[in-house]
Amino acid sequence: MLSSREWRVLALLVVSGFINYIDRSNLSIGATDIQVELHLSNLELGKLFGAFFWTYAIFLLLIAGWLVDRYHVGWVLAAGFFFWSCAMAATGLARTFAVLVALRLLLGMGESIAYPAYSRILANHFPEHHRGLANALIDAGTKSGPGLGALVGGFLIHEYGWRASFLALGLGSLVWLVPWMLWMPRGKGVSAREDPAGIPSVFEIFRHRSAICSALGLFCSNYFWYFLLTWLPPYLEKERHFEKRKMAIFVALSFFCVAFSCVISGWLSDHLIARGGTPTRVRKAFAGTGLTLATIILPAAVVRDWRTAMALLLLACLAYGIYTSNLFAITQTLAGPRASGKWTGVQNGFGNLAGVVAPFVTGWVVERTGEFYLAFVVAAAVALAGAAIFVFGIGEIRQVEFRTRQFNSSTVSLIK
Repeated sequence: MLSSREWRVLALLVVSGFINYIDRSNLSIGATDIQVELHLSNLELGKLFGAFFWTYAIFLLLIAGWLVDRYHVGWVLAAGFFFWSCAMAATGLARTFAVLVALRLLLGMGESIAYPAYSRILANHFPEHHRGLANALIDAGTKSGPGLGALVGGFLIHEYGWRASFLALGLGSLVWLVPWMLWMPRGKGVSAREDPAGIPSVFEIFRHRSAICSALGLFCSNYFWYFLLTWLPPYLEKERHFEKRKMAIFVALSFFCVAFSCVISGWLSDHLIARGGTPTRVRKAFAGTGLTLATIILPAAVVRDWRTAMALLLLACLAYGIYTSNLFAITQTLAGPRASGKWTGVQNGFGNLAGVVAPFVTGWVVERTGEFYLAFVVAAAVALAGAAIFVFGIGEIRQVEFRTRQFNSSTVSLIK
């Protein structure tokens, strides 16, 4: 059982993930209003959706993992949280397309800190048989965040306009910093490393097939997720002709389904491992099954009856939650405590390039064809490819061996 202190830390990480995804997804809720006000094409809207992910991915690849492995992870997370919340609030004041793009780039910089910090904290403070649930709860926060954001944002935008929504959510989220300053984890496990030379390099990490495949698999699964996160609201408004509040309700239900399924699946995977199941068999089974069943989303774009379509959409989201519950538990086991921050940062950096590709490709398809069907086909196909990579590409799920040089005493050591 987790201690009360561990539960407090975990609860705050869950809330931060919740806020993180409200902030990055709120743009899609107000997309049609912003598009009309600023006279944007579908292709320009796709570029705006993708702007966040350029800096998000680059900072994950080059900076975020390095920061959380070199400095006190609690303070690094606090700084990133403050930065992204301010960028979110400022978006409500933007008057041009260029300023909106610039603020989305700043938002991406701040939010890049989150997942490497989560992995560093969990890998150092939570044992293997608790990481499935811990990661699932954080992931549930990131999935229910867009759900509540859609619900609240949809109604705020309907009543007060899209600018008020950004200002309220950005400034209101700063309250999280108060309990985090009081309860953040402290001690050697989260402070700066005593021997930075002992941390494996990016090259050393990606010498291993499991690192390459985890990044490729995340890219595929993220393509599916960011397709939903950015274009599901416009799809329901443009093609299904849902009015704003109806759209908000079904977008919220979709993301809540991912969160609910994620928590149940995370608990179940931990239970199976505690009962003797190997992390390889259990976590691969959840990842492969979830992504494969998520392709149920394709017929959701075909059926005419909106009730049937929404039922299929919710089923696809439940399936996706089965996968997400075990994603970062896989990463943390493979990387181990020493490399968890950097591995997660680089993996997320590559995987989140899907956040650039998915919105752009979808916007291009919709602009050229005038409908969303082919965009759904691409999303389903990429998710299926992700399932194959996790099941067949990643080998045994156990901590890999990193060979790094340490020059403290002119020795070369093998770090596990």
